[in-house]
Amino acid sequence: MKLKSLIFGLVLLGIVVAVSRFHQPALSVADVEVVPEVVGEHDQALMRDVVAAFDQADAAVRQADIESLMSFYAKGYNYYGLKPADVRRIWAEVFVHYRDLSSRHVFTDVKLMQTGKVKKASVTCTGGLYGIDKDSGKTITIDSWASEVHYLIYEDGAWRFLGNKGGITESVPPSSAPHHPLF
Repeated sequence: MKLKSLIFGLVLLGIVVAVSRFHQPALSVADVEVVPEVVGEHDQALMRDVVAAFDQADAAVRQADIESLMSFYAKGYNYYGLKPADVRRIWAEVFVHYRDLSSRHVFTDVKLMQTGKVKKASVTCTGGLYGIDKDSGKTITIDSWASEVHYLIYEDGAWRFLGNKGGITESVPPSSAPHHPLF
């Protein structure tokens, strides 16, 4: 129940989500939209791979498939001190309390970088995680975010969520950090 209260608090913090309206077609199908002209022509193939990773994670969320979903997280994942085991526990709680989950992502800025053989991406995203509360039957926003920067790394042949490693200091205590470990 403590996690359910935490999630409720996160919902209240993120209730104002500024999802912009875009009139041009998105790069992706499913629940991910990329604002046109966010990436250059030479980065389109890499961008499709990043979007595909989010699409796969979204599919795992809709199916409440924690094993498939956890494969989206990098081995070195760290979100303000939360590690993959912590995120697994949070997702398990989400799956216990909510059904018919869906998510939405609007990418408004994308930076793709390569240093040697290491490929990384930072994706500025606005969106939300939605579901039906199993107790009340009400549709709710479980998590929402505006202009959150997702850091990804290309690892073992796929794009994976890295956490907040990408320029944000890790000295911020988890209680003071913006809370958004799910996507």
